[in-house]
Amino acid sequence: MAIARLSGGPLDGQIIPLEPGVTDSLIVPYGEGQLIYRRRGEDEHTGAHDGPTEAHFIYVEATEDIDPDPDGRDE
Repeated sequence: MAIARLSGGPLDGQIIPLEPGVTDSLIVPYGEGQLIYRRRGEDEHTGAHDGPTEAHFIYVEATEDIDPDPDGRDE
């Protein structure tokens, strides 16, 4: 099993399972839209005995506005 480490955006610091076949972009559902992350660098821990393979992804954009306070309580 491989894992994705996410940097930036609302999922900064999250680690999620990486499905087979994911190449340069990772699209994650978020609220009403999606978040787009792009792979950065080479995978780590690719050996047979050094833990799960890790791929790093950095935040690029969201398909919808990200509003941390949709009810307007932070006024």
